[in-house]
Amino acid sequence: MALKHFHVVTGAFGFSGRRIARRLLDQGLNVRTLTNSPHRANPFGEQIEAFPFHFDNPQKLADSLRGASVLYNTYWVRFNHRTFTHAAAVDNTHTLFAAAREAGVRRIVHISITNPSEDSPLEYFRAKARLERALVESGLSYAILRPALLFGTDDILINNIAWMLRRFPVFGVLGGGHDRLQPIHVDDLARLAVEEGGRRANRIVEAIGPETFTFRQLVRTIGRSIGRPRPIVSLPPPLGMAAVWLLGFWLGDVVITRQEIKGLMADLLYTNAPPAGRTKLSEWVARNAETLGSRYASELGRRRDRRRAYGSISRRRWLPGQRQASS
Repeated sequence: MALKHFHVVTGAFGFSGRRIARRLLDQGLNVRTLTNSPHRANPFGEQIEAFPFHFDNPQKLADSLRGASVLYNTYWVRFNHRTFTHAAAVDNTHTLFAAAREAGVRRIVHISITNPSEDSPLEYFRAKARLERALVESGLSYAILRPALLFGTDDILINNIAWMLRRFPVFGVLGGGHDRLQPIHVDDLARLAVEEGGRRANRIVEAIGPETFTFRQLVRTIGRSIGRPRPIVSLPPPLGMAAVWLLGFWLGDVVITRQEIKGLMADLLYTNAPPAGRTKLSEWVARNAETLGSRYASELGRRRDRRRAYGSISRRRWLPGQRQASS
């Protein structure tokens, strides 16, 4: 399919990329995706053509971008694993930016994180800052969106908090649970991305939602909404991390990482900026209370299974006393 004046979305079959692609298609624009999962179930049918990333062949990567007006980059990895790392993701994104410049892409809309810093002791935030600098120095027109935490149908963190509240009699938080975060709905992020794709001025947008929670308040809000208002217990970080590791081992997944916990406890998911999102998490959870957390959402499961639809993959292992249901 030879397209002219098309937009490229990385990961258009995944969580945030799918929403960006949907908005672009609804505007009558031509869309292409770059993905590590070219054989994943395509929710768009023939509307979107999928190309592999070809990070190992920059010329092929540039060819797949040639003629594109805007590149929306959602590509990243949440944590280090034996099959993927932050360092590799940084190198791959540098390759992607260089290919976009060679291909003549006019603008890049890049998804980053709140409070990135090249001086951060946390690799996640340090790596995100390096990529922001690389994009700023690329000479390309850019918009950088900095969300703190995404929520919405098929998300992982909010869903899995609800899943744990449904199954365990208490919920443990590390430290006091008073660390702040500002979740933004994935559709609000997609709206911001598409709006920024239509601009030309270089911009950095603090993509935060309209509500600020402490982690304890977040858990309490979810628990009340789904009818599982559990006691919240403060745990010393070493004990909490051991419990999280044990749960992850049983589920065959990474529930949350030490870096994610440290980032939360350092208030890095909070920024003193006006909200860019409109959807309140408290209202969204109430509307989705019946289904939220009905099954565990597996990060590693979604990465291992590159064929099934992104949101259809749940946990690999099962807790004692639970019936196994097909996903």
